[in-house]
Amino acid sequence: MSATIERSPPTGWVVYIVRCADDSLYTGITTDLTRRMEQHNSGKGARYTRSRSPVAVVYQEAVLTVGDALRRERAIKALPRTGKEQLVRAARRSA
Repeated sequence: MSATIERSPPTGWVVYIVRCADDSLYTGITTDLTRRMEQHNSGKGARYTRSRSPVAVVYQEAVLTVGDALRRERAIKALPRTGKEQLVRAARRSA
């Protein structure tokens, strides 16, 4: 469960998916992916990931505004698990 974490642009947002220790997927947004992963893995992140750590980034997508990030997060969360796994596989292929 390891993936390279790229620093987000200083004025941008990142929509991300992490794979939790129980193999579930969690989607979120942040302006600093490294800091957010530290929060998730130290038990200070989202309630969902607190009991499912460690987590590892498996997908990330840079967007410019918080509005764009929230819309994309909502769209990804609405996908069935198979749709999220397709995003993860596509990101792995293009990396």
